[in-house]
Amino acid sequence: MDRLTEMTLDELRIRFEDHQIRRVKLGVTDIDGVLRGKYISLDKFFSAAKSELGFCDVIFGWDIGDVLYDNVQLTGWHTGYPDAPAKIDLSTFRLIPWEPGTAFFLMDMYLKTGEPHPASPRQVLRKVLAEAARRGHKVCFAAEYEFWLFDETAASLREKGFRNLKPVSPGMFGYSVLRASQNQQLVIDLMELLAGFNIPLEGFHTETGPGVYEAAIAVDTGLAAADKAVLFKTAVKEICARHGVTPTFMAKWNAELPGSSGHIHQSLWTDRNLFHEAGGGMSEVMRQYINGMVENLPDVMAMICPTINSYKRTVPGAWAPVNATWAVDNRTTAVRAIPGGAKSARVELRLSGADMNPYLAMAASLAAGLEGVELGAEPPDATVNGYEAGGPGRLPGSLAEASRLFRTSEFTRKWFGDAFVDHFAATREWEVRQFEKAVTDWELGRYLESI
Repeated sequence: MDRLTEMTLDELRIRFEDHQIRRVKLGVTDIDGVLRGKYISLDKFFSAAKSELGFCDVIFGWDIGDVLYDNVQLTGWHTGYPDAPAKIDLSTFRLIPWEPGTAFFLMDMYLKTGEPHPASPRQVLRKVLAEAARRGHKVCFAAEYEFWLFDETAASLREKGFRNLKPVSPGMFGYSVLRASQNQQLVIDLMELLAGFNIPLEGFHTETGPGVYEAAIAVDTGLAAADKAVLFKTAVKEICARHGVTPTFMAKWNAELPGSSGHIHQSLWTDRNLFHEAGGGMSEVMRQYINGMVENLPDVMAMICPTINSYKRTVPGAWAPVNATWAVDNRTTAVRAIPGGAKSARVELRLSGADMNPYLAMAASLAAGLEGVELGAEPPDATVNGYEAGGPGRLPGSLAEASRLFRTSEFTRKWFGDAFVDHFAATREWEVRQFEKAVTDWELGRYLESI
């Protein structure tokens, strides 16, 4: 648990002088988990750190392509897209190893009334973590990502129309010592620079597919773990760009190849791990938490699988779940129980893909688990093959279906509030509309000549 403690501004001035800091980069995530931000001067930083600064709330009013939503109420032309108060979280201080002289901080967004901004993903997770703390629980998370690396730049991707991309290495070669060694300059750079950015990795290896890797981020508590998961994706993109390489965190970039997961490991603690049972079994709290996850995953799937593309990964036989199931150490289920030891006992959410917004996916799974602990019920029978389990545990098969469940769920409104539920549901419905009016390559190949 290496989260930095909050420092005073005088202590920060000393750190800045020691590291010859000349500028500060600030970041905040939008609804899709994309990091938005800007550079500011040192004078501006120390002034803002004493109170707040303004940051345009359009980041919650447009989609991943900067197209303005036409169906949301929290911000829009009707509000004038004003500056929202943003407060710098001093405990998120980092040095950017690949940008000498630059410090980095995350911000929290608020309404002008002083209330947390209901559309802010980081504030959504803060709200659920506060509820966990009220119940006496500390929460630990660890995210692991699969992502694909291409010998392409932002310009070459567009010149090729995102087709015929060249991976950094060929062939299906999971856990390959050879492939990682052949790309050692990039691999070592990623591991060392991420560690220098306070995102240490527990493991890093190739997965099955050309140019695909998996990274396991070291466990941390609550918000710090989510921050690391969010910053990991941006950091990997920035580091890879220095090598002329572009990563993708799409859930499924190629129909013929495996998808990309974004699994979330989680556990509840007091002065001990509440999921641990003497003798290595599952504790009562762990079983109740699992029950809550299984019961509520369909209602929060839009928060966990937030894109059209997410549902190309959640298909039978593709190492991703299609039903709300659980079992001990079973990789076909949505929830994998890992009893383990006093430190390692945990549950793994396998539903989430690499395209997740970690703040929202962690908030959703934690709320679901806490609901289970509150109700105190045992989980259903463990599943043998998660692809064969059907019935009421079926997960939504599309973003449209997931959005409908999310909007109408009593559970989501209880835990996340009406303002966030209405806003987030509207953004997912917008995403569905954009896809529904698109003409795809599949349609052209299928119908253009023959129909």
